[in-house]
Amino acid sequence: MTEQFMVRQATAMKEGAGVDVKRLMPVMGFMNYDPFVLWDDFTISPGHGFPTHSHRGFEAITYMFEGTIRHEDNLGNRSTVEAGGAQRFTAGQGIAHSEMPSESGQTRGIQLWINLPRQLKSTAPGYQQVNAHQFPERFIDKGKVRILVGDESPLKLLTPVHYLEVFLEPDGHFQDTLPVDYRGFIYAVEGRVKIGDSTLTSGEARFMEGIKQLTVSSTQASRFMVCFGKPHREPIRQHGPFVD
Repeated sequence: MTEQFMVRQATAMKEGAGVDVKRLMPVMGFMNYDPFVLWDDFTISPGHGFPTHSHRGFEAITYMFEGTIRHEDNLGNRSTVEAGGAQRFTAGQGIAHSEMPSESGQTRGIQLWINLPRQLKSTAPGYQQVNAHQFPERFIDKGKVRILVGDESPLKLLTPVHYLEVFLEPDGHFQDTLPVDYRGFIYAVEGRVKIGDSTLTSGEARFMEGIKQLTVSSTQASRFMVCFGKPHREPIRQHGPFVD
């Protein structure tokens, strides 16, 4: 497989009940990046959020940067996720849930949707919460890596995914080895990072596939997300909150 690269800027829009999001996908002209269906960098102010709504056919991770979010669903789960923590729901054959923010202050995080392969579309729905202290971390020269999804993380998906949060100091360097059959992207949360001949600032992502070695460097204090997974190589048919 040859290397393929593409840089995209997230699109600012409103979602849910007055939530500000920077959306990488799905947007006009770029609906998905198999196996990934949606990526929202969201900011929620008090009085807004995601009231009860339904999903089907995928898994989702909501990872919190700041604030808290309250989750409730029709399976009977009731929980609050704090900064540095995450929740995962498997929609499968169907789930209804709500996500509402702190009553004061700003709430910010990333929501990621991962498609389910066709043979698992009717799997039973489920929910998992992982708190901040449960995510493994490793320190690198001039930086830190949090493993959100991967062999060492307690957060589990039905699709092979490699999902990290990386912090780099100025002039820091991060290297990672990826399965050659994975594809995905680097998303800049804050700061400025360089990957090959591309420089990313907040809200920008570089999409890649067919690579074995990933190298990212920083020109200033930066935070970015590493999100790669094994594609299903199946059509993705998204209809709003449902992925068939």
